[in-house]
Amino acid sequence: MMKSLKTTLATAASGLVLMLAAPAMAETPAVPAGPALWKVADADTTIYLFGTVHVLPDGKNWFTPTIETALDSSDMLVTEIPSGPETDARTLQLVNELGMLPEGTTLRSLMTEEQRANYEAALGGLGVPPEAFDAYEPWLATINLSILPLILQGYQIDKGVEEVLEVEADKAIERGALETIEFQMGIFDSGSLQDQLAYLDTAASDVDKVTPMLNAMVDEWIEGDADGLAAIMNESLAETPAMAETLLYNRNANWAEWIEARLEQPGTVFVAVGAGHLAGERSVQDYLAQRGITTDRVQ
Repeated sequence: MMKSLKTTLATAASGLVLMLAAPAMAETPAVPAGPALWKVADADTTIYLFGTVHVLPDGKNWFTPTIETALDSSDMLVTEIPSGPETDARTLQLVNELGMLPEGTTLRSLMTEEQRANYEAALGGLGVPPEAFDAYEPWLATINLSILPLILQGYQIDKGVEEVLEVEADKAIERGALETIEFQMGIFDSGSLQDQLAYLDTAASDVDKVTPMLNAMVDEWIEGDADGLAAIMNESLAETPAMAETLLYNRNANWAEWIEARLEQPGTVFVAVGAGHLAGERSVQDYLAQRGITTDRVQ
């Protein structure tokens, strides 16, 4: 249970973004095979943008020579949140502060009879007892319910892209982050109870779809087909428009602003964020284009 919790919460917002929708992008010229890699550059600065998958099954070969060269040439590796033991410890601390219901209140007591039946059926299908997440606020239960099918099917955080990049990157280069774990978890915690229960109910209804959908997304991601990835994600956008706005589009706009500011400093930066942020309309690239910044596909 704690492994599942750590796996999800370390990348909570971005992980669920892959379950959200993004309208398909316009066609792009042919590029070398492999996960999509973009570049933003001016006279003295290069910023690589790489879309990641935070948990992967074993045996997925995505670390191409092009990605390796871009990473090796970089002075800084930037991820969504800082990595390392301090972030892990802070994550678990925040779970206790933000993710737990008041003593005497259970998650299932907040549900309607229909929601409770749907939720308990979803847990039962995964072999999880109905009381497993009773102490959790709905947003935290949603995250766990969304990740459990993947864990049961062999998806692992130590195979996730960020974990591999941290190992492959030179230990001497600077590390950076676009956000904090406090910010990411605050997004979930700020939702109304009604909205949180609605999202949990949707997650329970779709629990059997999670693994097949992510399998399909991973296939498109490894092939570098951003259009295909966006098309799959587009299937669920209508169900969660408010969450898409908060988890995806607002953050994409913020990150475009960060990239524009970073271009004022010389050097080479490798930015690794969830692949959903770099696919479809209102992607990071779209917000950069609104600022007059060109993004080139290099893989």
